[in-house]
Amino acid sequence: MYKHVLVPIAFDESRDSKGALEIAHAIAEEGAKITALHVVEEIPSYVAQYLPEGQMAQNLTDIERTLSEKIATDADVEVKVIEGHAGHSIVEYARDNGCDCIVIASHRPGFQDIFLGSTAARVVRHAKCAVHVVR
Repeated sequence: MYKHVLVPIAFDESRDSKGALEIAHAIAEEGAKITALHVVEEIPSYVAQYLPEGQMAQNLTDIERTLSEKIATDADVEVKVIEGHAGHSIVEYARDNGCDCIVIASHRPGFQDIFLGSTAARVVRHAKCAVHVVR
């Protein structure tokens, strides 16, 4: 059983985020912390300079509210939204916040994943804690 389970959430319908949260609850010990994390890809500086002041902060707030609404049935799940590269940011968040398991939803790997790799594959390769992949 795990004390702090991290569940990266993608707004992609091909990922079973609901199933990942169900598994997180099943493997978490009583009183464990479950964190739903969404990573927003950073906007290149040459694009960001044309955004209105405070736009990125507003975007993060809106995404956090949307994620909270998406998992509204799980009142005991903490919601976090951060900026960065998904694969690296998930691993860093887990390391920096004492997560002992990551439950990540993944799509069926295709030919393009041989060259690019999926977020779930990167997390599996680099995480220092246990990783459970949901398909």
